[in-house]
Amino acid sequence: MNIVKVMKFGGTSVGNTDRMRALIPLITDSDRKIVVLSAMSGTTNSLVEITDLLYGDSVNDASVRIEELRVRYHQVVEDLYSTEPFLKTGHELIDSHFDYINNFTLRIFTKLQEKAILAQGELISTSLFHNLLKERNIKSILLPALNFMRIDKDGEPDYFYIEENINRELKKHASNAIIITQGFICRNVYGEIDNLKRGGSDYSASIIGAVLKVKEIQIWTDISGFHNNDPRYVEKTKVIRELSFDEAAELAYFGAKILHPSSVNPARVKNIPVRLKNTLEPDDEGTLITSNSVLLDYKAVAAKDGISVLRIRSDRMLMAYGFLRKVFEIFEAYRTPIDMISTSEVAISLTIDNSEYLSQIAKDLRELGSVEVEENQTIICIVGDFRIERTGSAPEIFEALNTIPLKMISYGGSPNSISLLIDTTNKTEALRLLSRNLFE
Repeated sequence: MNIVKVMKFGGTSVGNTDRMRALIPLITDSDRKIVVLSAMSGTTNSLVEITDLLYGDSVNDASVRIEELRVRYHQVVEDLYSTEPFLKTGHELIDSHFDYINNFTLRIFTKLQEKAILAQGELISTSLFHNLLKERNIKSILLPALNFMRIDKDGEPDYFYIEENINRELKKHASNAIIITQGFICRNVYGEIDNLKRGGSDYSASIIGAVLKVKEIQIWTDISGFHNNDPRYVEKTKVIRELSFDEAAELAYFGAKILHPSSVNPARVKNIPVRLKNTLEPDDEGTLITSNSVLLDYKAVAAKDGISVLRIRSDRMLMAYGFLRKVFEIFEAYRTPIDMISTSEVAISLTIDNSEYLSQIAKDLRELGSVEVEENQTIICIVGDFRIERTGSAPEIFEALNTIPLKMISYGGSPNSISLLIDTTNKTEALRLLSRNLFE
């Protein structure tokens, strides 16, 4: 029996014992499925705090945080199970994981140990949920992601390895309709515990769905699909019922929190529909993402914070070839992607969202010309039909934002979007103005 669908449930969907129990009716239909779970909400943040303390040699403080988290999980066990055997198994499980974490306070702390600690959130949540199903006499299999999910030396999914190994594992459990596994975690090319970065559970689900060629990938969160604006800042937003892969990728990359940016591509390559659903309103159809696009002038707006802009000015750029290559080589050397770019005869403006190497990049760029750096910027992305041949040039956008200073404009690079750079202090006002002028 082939896997029909992949269902991923995020941290809020398994955020407490009531939420965990509410998942059971969602996964117990007759379809054979893989259920991908994140860590319980707040767990990864707590584990990051613990690893930060260990990096800073604050071992005593780290031990206190570990024990606080242990106590919280023992309470989860008390609330989740109703029979003595499963209560006992649950408490033993929690102690096993937290004793493992606590062992890292006794040694020199490294990056690999950090990733091993961060993996515990997903390992705990999947074991707790699997045992809950067992207590309810619902047959399921817990399939460790560490048995099949691997990244290569560049940190990209090793699709051949994943496909070979997940199919081998599934053949061992051919009669089971419910297979539970972890999102986010994987092994690297050396076999060490690693991860797909924050938000990577969506990515895990998409990779699994792609290699197994399922009929649908479902991403379950606490919101009913993509909205046409950010409901945290704008009132009366509406759910978008249909999006193309390209449109969803633009929205995810430029700030829509419901979907991890990397998760669109594996599904797009294999043309597998992705549906975004709400665990709190399971009957809502959510958003369906496919290769088809319903053409609308304006579909949605998203905002991405934490942007830095670098402006490089050099007379050597005038009438010269090879200058841009030298600029891009600097970003490549620091493995830092560029979001937006704008050029004139003697100047280039670039934006990045990863400021880890910002000072080093700026230093190297000064070998080419004068450099100005501005941080705390936001990219506003408007997704819609922006094909070059369409009539007009999106006047409503610029009319809406005529009181907001625009630092950069990116238009023509994508038929699906226009991107604007503004000060982060103006973000909320910009989102509300766009909502009022484009959608209301």
